[in-house]
Amino acid sequence: MKGLILSGGKGTRLRPLTYTSAKQLVPVANKPVLFYGIEAIAAAGIREIGIVVGDTQAEIRAAVGDGSRWGVKVVYIEQDAPRGLAHAVKISQPFIGADPFVMYLGDNLLSKGISQFVDEFARERPAAQILLTRVPDPQMFGVAELKDGQVVRLVEKPKEPIGDLALVGVYMFGPEIFESVNRIKPSFRNELEITDAIQDLIDRGLTVRPHIVEGWWKDTGKLEDMLEANRLILDLQERRIDGTVDAESRIEGKVVIEAGAVVERSVIRGPAIIGSGARIVHAYVGPFTSIGNDVEIQDSEIEHSIVLEGSCVRDLANRVIDSLIGKNVKIYRMPVKPSAYRFMLGDNSEVGIRW
Repeated sequence: MKGLILSGGKGTRLRPLTYTSAKQLVPVANKPVLFYGIEAIAAAGIREIGIVVGDTQAEIRAAVGDGSRWGVKVVYIEQDAPRGLAHAVKISQPFIGADPFVMYLGDNLLSKGISQFVDEFARERPAAQILLTRVPDPQMFGVAELKDGQVVRLVEKPKEPIGDLALVGVYMFGPEIFESVNRIKPSFRNELEITDAIQDLIDRGLTVRPHIVEGWWKDTGKLEDMLEANRLILDLQERRIDGTVDAESRIEGKVVIEAGAVVERSVIRGPAIIGSGARIVHAYVGPFTSIGNDVEIQDSEIEHSIVLEGSCVRDLANRVIDSLIGKNVKIYRMPVKPSAYRFMLGDNSEVGIRW
C-alpha cells in the first residue's frame, strides 16, 4: 500500500501568510501541519509516499527531504496548477501503479491518525473507502448519503439536506479509481472533482464504504481552524522544561520549553510551547499559545496565538489574542494605544502600534 499527500494549492484563506510560505508548512504546536500527515501515514505502516506539489514545491522539498526521518521514502509529483483532487490522483498513477493507496490532504489533522481506517480498508478491500464526520453545517461540505452500510450518493454542498456526514480529507482507493478519474469531466470550477470520481465508482456498481471519524478532525485552511488545531494538539502534550527558567518566573500546567529557550521574570500558563532559542522576558504567555524558535516576547502579553520563528513582540500595553504571526515579524508599541489587538501577519512584516 502507498500514500499520496496533496500539498499543492495556493492557501488563499491564510493570506498574507501564504504569499511567502506553503500553507501545509504553517506550524501547529511548532510542527508543520504537513508533518502530522506524514507521521499518520507512517504510523499506519505505509513506507512509500508520493507528495503532489505545485508552486511551493521548493519549500516543501527542502522541509520534507527524502522522508528518511520518518522511516519512509518520499517522491514528489509535480502538478502544473490546482486542477482538482481527482487530477492529482490521475497524475499520480505512474507512482501508485496497481497498489491500493491512501490519499491525505496535506492541511488536515486527525487526532487519532488513520491506522484503523487503513486496516479496515485492507481487510474489506472495497473500491474506495471515505472518511466521514458529522458536522452541524453540511451545506458547506461534500456530503455522503448511506444505505445498508455503503455510500450510495455524494453531493457537493447540498442545498437540500441529505444528512450530516461530511467528507474528511482522507480517502482510501483501489486501482479502480484510475478508470473513474479518466471518465469524469471538469466541474464548473474547471477542476476534476474527487466526489465525481467516487460517484462514478458507485454508478459502476463498485463498493464505496464509509468510515466515521473517531476523535476530532480539522482542516487547517483558515485562521480559526488553525488556532483551534493548535489548541487541541497543545492540550495533548506533556509538561517538559528543557530550557532555562529563572527563579522569578512561574510555569503553570502543560508547558513545553525547548532546550535553548530562556524565560525571565515571566508567567507561562499552559497548554503552551516555547521553541528553541526563544526569549520570554517580563511577559505573559497564556494558554493555547505556540511560540516558535528564536522568537522574542518582551514586556507583552499573548495567548491563544501562534508566533512563527524569528519574530519579536515587545512593549505592548494590551494583550495579543487569537493571532497568527508569520516569520521575522516585529510588533512594538508606539504612542496612542487601542484597547485590543488581533493580528494575521505574513513573514517579514513590521507593525508599529501607537499608545
